[in-house]
Amino acid sequence: MSLPNLLPATSAFIQRAPRMLIGGDWVEAADGQTMPLHNPASGEVLCVVPRATPEDVDRAVLAARHAFDDSAWSRTRPRERQNLLWKLADLMQRDAELLAQLECLNNGKSAAVAQVMDVQLAIDFLRYMAGWATKIEGSSVEVSLPLMPNDQFHSFIRREAVGVVGAIVAWNFPLLLACWKLGPALATGCTVVLKPADETPLTALKLAELVLEAGYPEGVFNVVTGTGITAGSALTHNPLVDKLTFTGSTAVGQQIGKIAMDSMTRVTLELGGKSPTIVMADADLPSAAAGAASAIFFNQGQVCCAGSRLYVQRKHFDNVVADIAGIANAMKLGNGLDPSVDMGPLISARQQARVYGYIEKGRESGATIACGGEQFGPGFFVKPTVIVDVDQKHSLVQEEIFGPVLVAIPFDDEADALRMANDSPYGLGASIWSNDLAAVHRMIPRIKSGSVWVNCHSALDPALPFGGYKMSGVGREMGYAAIEHYTELKSVLIKL
Repeated sequence: MSLPNLLPATSAFIQRAPRMLIGGDWVEAADGQTMPLHNPASGEVLCVVPRATPEDVDRAVLAARHAFDDSAWSRTRPRERQNLLWKLADLMQRDAELLAQLECLNNGKSAAVAQVMDVQLAIDFLRYMAGWATKIEGSSVEVSLPLMPNDQFHSFIRREAVGVVGAIVAWNFPLLLACWKLGPALATGCTVVLKPADETPLTALKLAELVLEAGYPEGVFNVVTGTGITAGSALTHNPLVDKLTFTGSTAVGQQIGKIAMDSMTRVTLELGGKSPTIVMADADLPSAAAGAASAIFFNQGQVCCAGSRLYVQRKHFDNVVADIAGIANAMKLGNGLDPSVDMGPLISARQQARVYGYIEKGRESGATIACGGEQFGPGFFVKPTVIVDVDQKHSLVQEEIFGPVLVAIPFDDEADALRMANDSPYGLGASIWSNDLAAVHRMIPRIKSGSVWVNCHSALDPALPFGGYKMSGVGREMGYAAIEHYTELKSVLIKL
C-alpha cells in the first residue's frame, strides 16, 4: 500500500500492535479480537485495532469510576486541571501534522485542511476550556424558611463534576468531536471513557497517548475501540456511567436517549441536520455562491450542519446555481495526502452507496442534476452534486444525506424562505446571505435552529454554544453551556 508524504511517526503509529487504553494500560481486547480499518481513498486495509468486548468496556468504566471517586484526580485543584489541559493542547500543537495525517488516512479528508481546521480548532477549544477550570462558581443564597422564623441559616449552591462520562463520537470529525467532550469533562474534574466511531479511532488513540504524556492520572481518560453495537451499547447501558454524551445520527441518538432515561443518566445529544442556506436578492451573489458551495462541499458534505438545502430568491436562482455548479465542476478529487486536492473520498463504501442512492432517487423522480451525480473508485468518491427541480417534500430535501449533495429551490419572498427553511425535522444550523440588516434581524428569531450564521456558514468558535433544535439534539457543546452539562448543582443549607 503506497502512502506518499507520510511522516515516519505516522507510519510507525499505524504499524504498531493493536491496543487501546484502559486504566493507564495499553491492552488488547479481552478475547483478542481485532477489526480492520480502511483507507477511504483506496479501499485498502490500513491497519487493525482491538474489537472491544463488553468486559473491556466494563473495565474501562471501573477504571474511570475509581479515578473519579478514589484517586488523586478527585482532589485535583482547578489550577492543576487548567495546567494539564494547557499541557495537552501544547502536545497536540507539537504533533499537529501527525494528527492531521492520521485523520486523513482514517477519514479521507485533506490532511492540509485537517491540520489548519480540525486539529487547530481542537487545540483552541482545549485552551478555551482550560480557562474555565478556574472559573467554575457556586453562589450564596439568603433563604426565608417561614416555618423556622427564629433560626439562622447559611445556604449556598455548589457546582460539582457530574462524574464518569461515557463519550461516543461520530466519524466525520473524530479528533475535534472527541476534544469537544474531553475538554469540559477534564476542566470540571470528570473522568472519561471514549468510544470513537467504528471507522475512525486512530486520532482518539493518539490523543490517549498525549493525555498520558501530559501527566493525567491513570483512569482519567480511557479509550475503547470496536463496534457501536457491542462496545457502544455496553457503554450506554453501564450503570456506573453518570453522563452520556453522543455525537452522531438522530436514529442512534434517540436510542441512547431512551436508554439514558431508564436510569436517569445525564445526556447530551448532538445529532443530525439539514441546514438551510438562504440567499436574499440583495446579497453579494458571488460571495453567497462561494459560501454556499463551501457550506455543502467542505469535508465531502459529511458535516452535521452542512448547508445541504439552498434557497435563492427566484430572480437570481439560475445564476447562483450556475456559479455553484462551476465551483463544483472545478474541484479536484483525490487522496487527501495530496495538498492540491479539494475534496477527498467519503468515509466508506456503505456511505458512498447511501449518498449515491439519494442521487438516483432524484433522477427517478424527475429532478435535474445540475452538476456531478457520479461516483467512482478506487476509493469511495462521489462528485460534488447540485440537484434542482425538486419538491420541498421530497426525501432529498427532508432527509439528511451526509454527502456532497446540494438541493436548490427558488423562493419568492421572505415569508416563503422562512416557511421552507423551517419545514424540516432538523434544526441545527442555518445561514442567511443578505446585506439588509433589518431583514436579517427579522429572520433570525423566526429560524428554528441552534445556530444562525449571516454571510458565512458553519463558522464555529469555542465561546459559542453549538447544538440543535428539534431532532438535531439535546444540550449544547462548547461555550459555558458545556460546563453546565458536565456539572451538577448541589444546594446546601446549614442551620447555625
